[in-house]
Amino acid sequence: MIDNKRLILIGSVTEALPNTTFRVKLEDGTEILAHLSGKMRLNFIRVLVGDRVEVELSSDKRRGRIIRRL
Repeated sequence: MIDNKRLILIGSVTEALPNTTFRVKLEDGTEILAHLSGKMRLNFIRVLVGDRVEVELSSDKRRGRIIRRL
């Protein structure tokens, strides 16, 4: 889904890394590194391995930001 020139995809968290960084496997099979968005940090939303999340991809499509837990 493209929303305001942002590419948003759905994936699942496969590994939790330090500093609220996660390895996320997207639905198309690629794995990226993603960090939590500011709103999720402020509201203390927990993300665990196995959770399905919405990821906003950067322009290089290798990194992203987790914007919502599904």
